[in-house]
This record gives sequence, structure tokens and C-alpha cells, in this order.
Amino acid sequence: MKLRAIIVDDEPPARERIRLFLREEPDIELVAECSSGPEALEQVKKHQVDLIFLDVQMPGMDGFAVLQSIPPENLPMVIFTTAYDQHAVRAFEAHALDYLLKPFKAQRFKKAVQRVRDHFAGNSSVASATRDLLNALAEKSLAPSGEMARLTVKTDEKVAVLDVTEIDSIESAGNYVVVHAGKDSHIVRDTLTNLEGRLPAKQFMRISRAAIVNLNRIKELRSVYRGESVVVLKTGKAVSTTRNLREIQDRLEQH
Repeated sequence: MKLRAIIVDDEPPARERIRLFLREEPDIELVAECSSGPEALEQVKKHQVDLIFLDVQMPGMDGFAVLQSIPPENLPMVIFTTAYDQHAVRAFEAHALDYLLKPFKAQRFKKAVQRVRDHFAGNSSVASATRDLLNALAEKSLAPSGEMARLTVKTDEKVAVLDVTEIDSIESAGNYVVVHAGKDSHIVRDTLTNLEGRLPAKQFMRISRAAIVNLNRIKELRSVYRGESVVVLKTGKAVSTTRNLREIQDRLEQH
């Protein structure tokens, strides 16, 4: 019996990598490739899909939103694929059978596919697979409370790891965000809203639609021309705010 699978990833090279690996798995039939969440929902509805290789971060509709939009009775098994390991806990909560951190190798891919086979053969449960994955994580990017403790920033040459305490501010830039930490700035493929939900709430505050600041890194609050206000960080960077300065001051005093 062949298992029907689809690949969902907005990056063509990522889809190609999975497609090539699947050539070595004759019992997995690739029935569709999708570059967006809405397209994935169409293909799940069109095909009786057994398995999704699902990217977490995609413009407009991320992988978690895709799963939330599929009727429970039609949910296939899920292997998440992403470059950001801070999504791991949410992946487990979504009952993913496995979680592949890009760029994953063929051996790791084969292990994930075998988990799928074991599940469909009735040799394991989603819950036990989740426990195995949690135990296999040598380092977690989330604090015990579920809040992010570290942020991984992937470039062509390396993966930089930032403690959230190092972050001064984060600003929105379309489908990306710019993370400012001291003299360095990092471009991360994420949304401000997504990061806001995972950063320690006591330490970070969203001060406008386009900016989050680390309360520990604020040097002063300043009113400027025509009632506009800015938050001045210890680095000297001024970040515009649409919040009342008194509200920010209250947060600082409570922090």
C-alpha cells in the first residue's frame, strides 16, 4: 500500500530536496507540491492525503494555520520542516510525527519517513512519537514556561544563536523582521505577531504595529515633534511608538 503525500513549502529548493529524497521511498507517492497554505488546503481536499511535509513559515498562512483549517476527520500525518527550531513545541502540540530542521540530511529524512510507516502499521502512537522527539532534542529554544529563551538566525554560512536577553528591539519589514542586538542586525523570516507571542511577556513590549522593544534595554522615553513619541534604547537607537508614554512607563516600573 502506497501512502499519498504532498509537499507544502514556499521555497522551490526546499520542495525539490524533499522530492529527491522521496525517490528513495517507493511506498510514498507524491501527489502534489504546494507553495502556499491555501494551495495546500485545496490539494488536501482534492486528494485523500496520508502525509504532509509541511513548512512552518510561509507568507500569509503558516503551517499551523493550514492544520487548523483542515477538518479533524481529514487530518493527515504531519512532518514539519523549518529552519527555526523554536517552533518545535507547537509542532508537537499539533501532533506532528516528526520535525525536520533545515537543512536536513537523507538519513534524518529516512528516519522521519520510517516513523510514518510505523504509525500507519499500528506500531506506535502519535503520543509516543512526540515523547521520543522531545527526548531527542539536545537543546530547546523554549524556556520551561513555553516562552522563547533563544532565537536562531540562519544565514548561508551559519546559524547564529541569540539569547533573548541580547535583543534590543525587533522591527517589521514585510514578510521579515529585523532583530537588533547591540551592533548587529539580523534579518529573520518571521512576523512580528508570531514573535510577540513567543517572547517573554514580562521582558518585551510591542510599542507599535511595527516594533517590539526589550524593556531592559530602554534608556529613556521622549516626546518629539507634534505629539509623536520615541523610545530611546541604550544603544542610542530611537524607536517610534504609538503607545502612550505613561503606559510604557508603567510597564517599566512594574518590570
